[in-house]
Amino acid sequence: MAQLSDRVQTFTDSVIRRMTRISNQYGAINLSQGFPDFDPPRELTDALARAAHDGPHQYSITFGAKNFRDALAAKAEKSMGRAIDPETEIVVTCGSTEAMMCAMMTICNPGDRVLVFSPFYENYGADAILSGADPVYIPLVPPDYHFDPELLEAGFREGAKALILCNPSNPCGKVFTREELTLIGELARKYDAFVVTDEVYEHIVFDPYEHICMASLPGMFERTITCNSLSKTYSVTGWRLGYMIGPADVIEAARKVHDFLTVGAAAPLQEAAAVGLAFPDSYYEGLKQLYTEKRGRFLAGLDRVGLKHNVPQGSYFVMVDIQEFLDLPAFSGMSDLEFCEWMIREIGVAAVPGSSFFREPVNNLIRFHFARGAETLDEAVRRLEKLKSYT
Repeated sequence: MAQLSDRVQTFTDSVIRRMTRISNQYGAINLSQGFPDFDPPRELTDALARAAHDGPHQYSITFGAKNFRDALAAKAEKSMGRAIDPETEIVVTCGSTEAMMCAMMTICNPGDRVLVFSPFYENYGADAILSGADPVYIPLVPPDYHFDPELLEAGFREGAKALILCNPSNPCGKVFTREELTLIGELARKYDAFVVTDEVYEHIVFDPYEHICMASLPGMFERTITCNSLSKTYSVTGWRLGYMIGPADVIEAARKVHDFLTVGAAAPLQEAAAVGLAFPDSYYEGLKQLYTEKRGRFLAGLDRVGLKHNVPQGSYFVMVDIQEFLDLPAFSGMSDLEFCEWMIREIGVAAVPGSSFFREPVNNLIRFHFARGAETLDEAVRRLEKLKSYT
């Protein structure tokens, strides 16, 4: 029988989505895959209802409906500090997942090296491999997840074509400082490399930290491909609306890749979502406050249970250290994946094993998310309290 491609043997299915399936099987509270259990803003669902009746129902322009691109450009220019041309510098994609894949396929040739900070969102390694590139991992060192500038420069010096930057970071919640971003930008310019950013959590950042768009730094718009999504900002993960913003020559090429990957994002969803892009600044302040409260509520619960964790600076993820359990005879020899599967069955709460995010041999961390309603978070903590009986 004919053989499958070599590339599909080099990565697994999504561990995050696998945890969701197991969670559903056992009726656990799903704090693994990061999507809210509350509704989007009413303005968006009302607009979607209108679009369901009035359309559009046929293909939009493949790289995005004009009114949607216009709205994206108006919103993005605030964070990028420059006007964005919706006709030449934006392409709308089927979620940021496609945006990242499209970016990698646009800039990478087979054998190119791509730098990836570790821990990393699991798609990035697969994106590099599927585009023919070789991922090279640069450690972010817990608990504050800093990086070694010398290791990073060595990666660029050895010929990296691009760096993938998730800011704020999934899974660890790190928000990169202006000094760190400036250093990354200086290295990208020095070694003539791209920076591909994933900025889907740009509006979920906790005081005193701030999100700084890489493309806003001096000389960086020309070599940055900004990937983003409406999923987390407007609680519409199932709408699968993402986008890429970058210099016109890169976007022209990316539009060709996107055209043959998916043709285009859903027309009625673009029509409805354009309403959200025009929200005033008060909406984003409210979103920040909402997640600040959720973070405080959930981390306080983890503290009551006695679970060690980091304090995320952004995003809605928290890393929890389970080493004290793995050291117990009852869990002897258990991997973090096996512990997460056990926790789903016996505790009724789903997490993601940290080993799926690290290139390094990390087996003692798991990731929870707190994009849930207050009652759900409180019930999750109540269930996690059962862990006390094992220590």
